[in-house]
Amino acid sequence: MARDGGKTGKTGKTAAGLGFARERALYRDGAAPVAGADEAGRGPLAGPVVAAAVILDPSRLPRGLDDSKKLTRERREALFEEICATAEVSVSLAPPARIDRDNIRQASLWALASAVRGLPRVPALVFVDGNDPPPVACPLEMVIGGDALIASIAAASIVAKVTRDRLMTGLGAVFPAYGFERHMGYSTPEHGLALRAHGPCPHHRRSFAPVRAQQLLLFAEAEIVAAE
Repeated sequence: MARDGGKTGKTGKTAAGLGFARERALYRDGAAPVAGADEAGRGPLAGPVVAAAVILDPSRLPRGLDDSKKLTRERREALFEEICATAEVSVSLAPPARIDRDNIRQASLWALASAVRGLPRVPALVFVDGNDPPPVACPLEMVIGGDALIASIAAASIVAKVTRDRLMTGLGAVFPAYGFERHMGYSTPEHGLALRAHGPCPHHRRSFAPVRAQQLLLFAEAEIVAAE
């Protein structure tokens, strides 16, 4: 069952980062544990979608939790280590093959559901960023912009983002021609030039229009060469 938390102007943010008020209220009502879930990497042309689910320890909350996009890379890395050391964390990846087979929306929802199911305890409620509920059996509350509002979602967004960035940096070392470690697979001028020069690698999402167009171009060029 999913509830839509909608938009709110109350960020619950202090100098120490996002507060834990929404989660504490649920704990006081006997709903435990409470998790947050988010994903990273829906838009890139290459690499997986990475989803994370996090159950924060109310007695050991990392300071400075916020939307991962608002944090510096160094701060994200530091918070990632602290979250993994103090919270219950589950991560799931939807690879390009699943994205191409199922479409990006379905692959993202699958990754979110898989991350929630991978938690060591079944949550009494999961706060999920957005308004598209993943298929899980436990209660959900959807929160639009939740990574900037709910501490548990912010923690999940940080874990997902750092995990994906590390994966893409690793792919950059294996496929240096594409510069994955710089643009993380997003559609940038550098990435476009590399695609035109080298075509897609095994980690590109071939169902995405820019990659598909490049495949068609390479196929047409190969036909011309064969005809000659």
